[in-house]
Amino acid sequence: MGEKDIAQKILEAHNDVFSDIVNVLLFKGKKVLSADELEDQSSNTFYKADGKLHELERDVAKRWKKGNIRVACVGLENQTKADVDMPLRVMGYDGAEYRAQLLADNDSKSRYPVVTLVLYYGYNGHWDKPLSLKERLDIPPEFDAFVNDYRINLFEIAYLTREQVEMFQSDFRIVADYFVQMQENGDYVPDARQIRHVQETLQLLSVMTKDNRFEEAYNDAVEGGPQNMCEVLDRVENKGRLEGRLEGRLEGRLEGRLEGEIKGKRETAINLHNMGMDNDFIAKAVNVSIDLVKQWLMPESA
Repeated sequence: MGEKDIAQKILEAHNDVFSDIVNVLLFKGKKVLSADELEDQSSNTFYKADGKLHELERDVAKRWKKGNIRVACVGLENQTKADVDMPLRVMGYDGAEYRAQLLADNDSKSRYPVVTLVLYYGYNGHWDKPLSLKERLDIPPEFDAFVNDYRINLFEIAYLTREQVEMFQSDFRIVADYFVQMQENGDYVPDARQIRHVQETLQLLSVMTKDNRFEEAYNDAVEGGPQNMCEVLDRVENKGRLEGRLEGRLEGRLEGRLEGEIKGKRETAINLHNMGMDNDFIAKAVNVSIDLVKQWLMPESA
């Protein structure tokens, strides 16, 4: 399992975040799913092919229950890059859940729908790969009418409207706001909204942006971590300035050391020349090129 998937699972596995994502993206902010009506669903399913047992693993999956009755199974799949085979993957995840229902019992009344949301976090361009099974398959014209289609529910997080972003009530609003701003402006201006799941939110941003300072802003805190993105960016910027000063000092020391080594080699080359050694011998002795030795021995360089 990749680091990206692990980070996203940690945040989205919280019921308040999961239900918030589904309510906004599927139901325009209407509170259809309640956090306390969700139960964790194993993200691992298995199928047999070529005589071997293979594993399918969703990013996050939960069952929605009303009392003791399961109403639906909802899965989230996170993508940072457009995947040409996403329709096939989603079809496999959903099919495995339907298969599990068949194996559970023979009571047809217990069947419930499976819905998968694909969350795309790319902000340098829209999803440009197939959105349905038929778009991915090379179907002979004679078979087209008989091939069932299967379309994915794709949501481009960075291209949500401002109204959609403001519908989120959980920490996912902070995540969505970050990607929308980066897509629109190439920059991010935080607000003072409190973060409930601080570490998980910053870990997700850290992995998705490949900027470890987001997570380090929490981990390096001596007396508690930051509570909002304003505090996070303050720590990120302070850490950047500190790293810049340390890098400058290190570069200064290295430059001074190199200058000292070059000066020493030049003095040695001049001494060897005064002793009557030829340029080839001098170049090998001080481990520099003959051209540099000649430059050092020119009258104006003395």
